[in-house]
Amino acid sequence: MSGKQENSNMIRLGISTCPNDTFAFHALLNHLVDWHGLDFQIELLDIQQLNQRLFEGGFDVAKTSFHAALLLSDRFYVLPSGSALGFGVGPLLLAKQHGLQPTDESQLTLCPGEHTTAKLLFDLFHPNSTQIEHCVFSEIMPRLKTGEADFGVCIHEGRFTWQEAGLGLVEDLGTSWEEVTNCPLPLGGLVADQNLPPHVLDSVQATIHASIRYSIDNPESALPTMRQYAQEFNDHVLMQHVELYVNEWTVDLGDVGRGALNKLSQLAQEGGLLPSSKQSISVWRF
Repeated sequence: MSGKQENSNMIRLGISTCPNDTFAFHALLNHLVDWHGLDFQIELLDIQQLNQRLFEGGFDVAKTSFHAALLLSDRFYVLPSGSALGFGVGPLLLAKQHGLQPTDESQLTLCPGEHTTAKLLFDLFHPNSTQIEHCVFSEIMPRLKTGEADFGVCIHEGRFTWQEAGLGLVEDLGTSWEEVTNCPLPLGGLVADQNLPPHVLDSVQATIHASIRYSIDNPESALPTMRQYAQEFNDHVLMQHVELYVNEWTVDLGDVGRGALNKLSQLAQEGGLLPSSKQSISVWRF
């Protein structure tokens, strides 16, 4: 904390290693956009590691699951830029074999982290159905293939490669969300500590927005950065991922994005998955 006090322009920034983030933050990572006088100290981690570090106070600004953002809504703003939400973007509930359904408490479901939105969706649509074990997202499909678990909630590149692994599709949890809400699914977003001064929050937001616009305007330039951190090295799969998760709401949440966040909060509270005392997510007004 002392280092933070000595350098008031230092921003401890955490982003995920998934392709949509390395695409969106490529220009920031490589100093291709104006940092507006800020000193970004950047770490790239798995999404559940980011969630955990946020709860521990390890970041000023970070990508996080919207499940975690709901739980941290009294400490962090959501920034208008940097979110992953949309239609057809949800996690997949996969089975080790075709025809298996999550109906038995003796069955085991692998989830990519306690505070991930994927886990929240599984709890919303399959409450108290199976045992839960959390592991790094990249371990889920391999462990299903070996039969170590019955089900897995699959995120990131696995959405495009699960059929090659010979696994069964139980449910597209994003489709289930869309049928219930008619809203795009809010998976994760960029949050910022509410204790940061307003001018710093504005500068962070401006830098993030410029980085996203840079990659949208120059998509091929981001591929080396994406390859560096990806689990899947096929460029076509990486760009499929970007096309699915980087959209108009990544540039700016807008009213539709804000409405989707409110709906997620409402359903989580109604399902007993979020304390009723938790306030709604606040989006920073830039």
